[in-house]
Amino acid sequence: MSVPNLLVRLAAATFLAGPAFAQDIQLSAPGLDEDLTESLRAASLLLQPSEESRTAQDLVAAARADYGRLVAAFYDAGYFAPIVRIDVDGREAARIPPFGGPRSIQRITIRVESGEPFRLGTAEIGPLSPGTELPTEYRPGGAASTPLLRDTAAAAIDAWRVAGHAFAEVSGQQSTARPQQEILDVRIRIEPGQVVRFGALNAEGFERMRPERIAAIAGLPQGETFSPETLQRVEARLQETGVFSAISLQEGDVGEDGVMNVNSVLVESPLRRFGFGAELSTDDGASLSAYWLHRNLFGGAERLRIEAEIGGIGTEELSTEEIGGVDASLGLRFSRPATFTTDTTYYAELGGEYLDETAFSITTFGGEIGVDHRFSTLLDGSVGLRIDYFDIDDDFGTREVTLVTIPVSLTWDRREDPLDARELFFIEAEATPFISIDGNAGARACVDGRYYLWFGEYRATRFAARGQAGSVFGGEIEEIPPSFLFFSGGAGTVRGQNFQSLGAVQNGVDTGGRSFLGLSGEYRQDIGDTNFGVVAFADAGYVGADALGEGGDWQAGAGVGVRYDTPFGPIRVDVATPVRGDGVGEDIFLYIGIGQSF
Repeated sequence: MSVPNLLVRLAAATFLAGPAFAQDIQLSAPGLDEDLTESLRAASLLLQPSEESRTAQDLVAAARADYGRLVAAFYDAGYFAPIVRIDVDGREAARIPPFGGPRSIQRITIRVESGEPFRLGTAEIGPLSPGTELPTEYRPGGAASTPLLRDTAAAAIDAWRVAGHAFAEVSGQQSTARPQQEILDVRIRIEPGQVVRFGALNAEGFERMRPERIAAIAGLPQGETFSPETLQRVEARLQETGVFSAISLQEGDVGEDGVMNVNSVLVESPLRRFGFGAELSTDDGASLSAYWLHRNLFGGAERLRIEAEIGGIGTEELSTEEIGGVDASLGLRFSRPATFTTDTTYYAELGGEYLDETAFSITTFGGEIGVDHRFSTLLDGSVGLRIDYFDIDDDFGTREVTLVTIPVSLTWDRREDPLDARELFFIEAEATPFISIDGNAGARACVDGRYYLWFGEYRATRFAARGQAGSVFGGEIEEIPPSFLFFSGGAGTVRGQNFQSLGAVQNGVDTGGRSFLGLSGEYRQDIGDTNFGVVAFADAGYVGADALGEGGDWQAGAGVGVRYDTPFGPIRVDVATPVRGDGVGEDIFLYIGIGQSF
């Protein structure tokens, strides 16, 4: 958009040992587009609104500073021969002395001309590290601008740092403008410096943490070649412990042997933390959860977490159908990072659970030991050894089962925000071989994949898709706990259907299925500049009687929802109804929680 002439007037009252006077400040920018004009306004000190009165001396000082600020704004936009004139009551501001100037000012006029945009003539930079990727515009004929020059120099320096040259820098830059041709010739000289190797991690600012544990958790590889990515991973390891509220890593001096120590300034978080959560749905009632956490039990970032949850509250009042009763669980988890390897966390768990569901009731007590390992910033894995005792009451009768399992999982998470993802994906795969004390053996496997795609400005429009699949292989059905089998219906599978309302018939008994397939899709739309958003969604679930999906049925639901964004994640309110299966055209379900549904 072209703006022939933009006039900005700012009125202010100024007092200088006398009566107030009016100030008229104008910007004359003929022919400039709206974006460039706004950049000039933002750069100018004179054009900034002020709640306080400014003296004539203040205004003259701001005017003198504006020459450089406005020229810099033109350079950023690619105009290297601008004309900037600032008149103060008819006098050029640059000619007014900083002291002894006018005692009052009536009018200031800023007149600017951009000239033509410049292009690069000579575009040289070097030496470059092999594989350096420079901005594509940095070439003869490319559009010239100071951000382009900064980005080009930064790309060259970053490439040298990746190659181990920690202190690479710009040693010289020559820029020559040819105004008649609108050409800018640029030559940038890079000084890579020597290859640097990591030394020791010198930590300070901590209180309870033991220095040897800080070093073990950080995992700074002494003797290895410097890498910015390694420094980022060191910082991430310290952050992931939850022990520190602030972490600052600073590159130290390099010795004659090329070894560089890293200095870390750490601020510890409060030792203890507690939290709570709540959800409500008309098919499974209300649920309340709470936890207590100790972040640093023995001074080595050992974590102890105790959590409890009670669910199914008020199901009798919320639904006219039989959907189970109150559920409860209590668990304790101890974990210790940097055990066995830098990126391996040891854990031990104990817990109990009571579930009163539509198709069964079950009491469980169990414990597990295992390790979590972080292969990269995106990929995590875990393996454990677990033993559980189950007291089961379902259509097969009342029985007791004791299982030994080896749960294994891999998680690939590229979401930028797990509570409100807007792009990329999440994949989690689990496999749990099991054997009972009676020799009943089998395995349970499942996978959960999610994909997010955004459109439009500010990523306000998004599509989210989810697919879930699982199977249970082997084992006699009577000896498999119902919680190992699959059901469909409810907030985690199919909204608009009663919780766990779809199972399968096995050996003539209504129970969970050996296979499951779930599909979900959501359209998410933010509403303007508000914290509100709307959602439309559809879910479908299939439960099969055998591990390959035979002998099963589908159900589906759809609905709409509202989201309200908060610092701890969006508050979710969904309304859904069945579109296939029981209750089509009759039932309405309400779901309230924190975070997106997936």
